[in-house]
Amino acid sequence: MKLIEHPDREALTLAVAQHITDALGMALNTRDRAALCLPGGSTPLPVFKALAAARLDWGRVVVVPGDERWVPADHARSNARLIRRNLIDEGAAAELVELYTEGLDPDAGAAAAAERVAPLLPLSVLMLGMGDDMHTASLFPGAEGLAAALAPDAPAVLPIRGEALAEPRVTLSLPALSSAPEAVLMITGADKRAALDRAAGLSPEEAPIRAFWKGLVVHYAD
Repeated sequence: MKLIEHPDREALTLAVAQHITDALGMALNTRDRAALCLPGGSTPLPVFKALAAARLDWGRVVVVPGDERWVPADHARSNARLIRRNLIDEGAAAELVELYTEGLDPDAGAAAAAERVAPLLPLSVLMLGMGDDMHTASLFPGAEGLAAALAPDAPAVLPIRGEALAEPRVTLSLPALSSAPEAVLMITGADKRAALDRAAGLSPEEAPIRAFWKGLVVHYAD
């Protein structure tokens, strides 16, 4: 794991956007198509907007959420909606592959999403977020489905449930997420930094972000 500290959040945003832009550019130099996996939450939104202005051949980029709440794509809590509004509608003419499927429950929906995601693998670039509980994507400590999603032979997408989760979720599994040669974690604030430090001494079951430690580049600002 490599930690890069930035003086403020504006510098953090610019650095993360540049990191992802450079990595996507390199991927497009060697492949017909690049696959970018993005997190939900409010922290990465400035990065999405900065990426939308990047001079990339977005028509050759496929974007997939790292996880999704099992809500319709136009729901306020949908990660796909967040990505669409803040990246694609801002000018990045990429293809968005959604994880949610209308009319299916999370179990059947995860299987359907896995069929859509599997052809995109390996991912080109992975951007992660992290909660104070050290979860990433929808890999939550103690969640129902975590062990299956961390398994080395896991399918690309699996359902996740937990008492603390407002909705059932689906998530890209560890094998799918970790297929990317470039993995970037963006965190802000002292609480997230403390959580990152705690994760270093824990197992992936206790701190799922720990599963991505090797090769992970962490960009941080207070």
